[in-house]
Amino acid sequence: MNDNNSRIPEDIADDVLKVASELYAKTQNSFSVSDLQAAGQEVSIPPELINQAIAQVKEQRRLEAEKREQAKQTQKTLAIVGGGLAAVVGLSGILSYNSLNSSAQQVDAQWAQVENQLQRRADLIPKLVSVTKAQAKQEQTIVKMLTDAQNKFNRARTPNEKLAASDAINVAIQGFNQYASQTPIGSSQVFLSLQDSIEGTENRIATERRRYNLAIQNYNQKVQSFPNSIVAGLTGFHTKDFYQPTNTADPKIDL
Repeated sequence: MNDNNSRIPEDIADDVLKVASELYAKTQNSFSVSDLQAAGQEVSIPPELINQAIAQVKEQRRLEAEKREQAKQTQKTLAIVGGGLAAVVGLSGILSYNSLNSSAQQVDAQWAQVENQLQRRADLIPKLVSVTKAQAKQEQTIVKMLTDAQNKFNRARTPNEKLAASDAINVAIQGFNQYASQTPIGSSQVFLSLQDSIEGTENRIATERRRYNLAIQNYNQKVQSFPNSIVAGLTGFHTKDFYQPTNTADPKIDL
């Protein structure tokens, strides 16, 4: 059966004509070497120059293709390197955050030790009040100072409030000591025992305060050092204040 006489379905006829037109256009847009040489002769260009020009154009196109391929490879390499750097930066950020968080928790844990000792000292106030009431009922000023200081400490919630209340307890205890030194209370066995407890507690507070400040120092150094400082700024970590007692002067109590 002759293929030239075969029937083409109508539904593909349009597609066949379209593809055939594209193929014909390509044949019309290309030239053989002899065609180019013949065209060159019309303008007095020797055939060998036509051949040389063809070689140069092909080489130029080959170099351009190589450059495009190299550019693609460079982009791939940069993408891989960029992905690696992003992974390293991300890992570094996670490690920095974990380190900052660990130091912050250490600060909180050390503050809990300071607070325990402050509470221990505050709990001695009722005993001082009891001694004062038992031996000098008329000294209501001392009693009020002691009870007010303890109440202020018990109401405190934040570290800053605790420290402020602790200063009030310092003043109250110093006032009591001043009062006791000028009255018979100062020579009583109960007072002397309380003095030992107070001094022991003060030593514990000083020790825990020093440890707390060391934890603060370590934490602040991490917050301020690079690259932790970047992570700290993005995640809300800030430097913390050192614990420094403020009220050290002996109060003056009118007896």
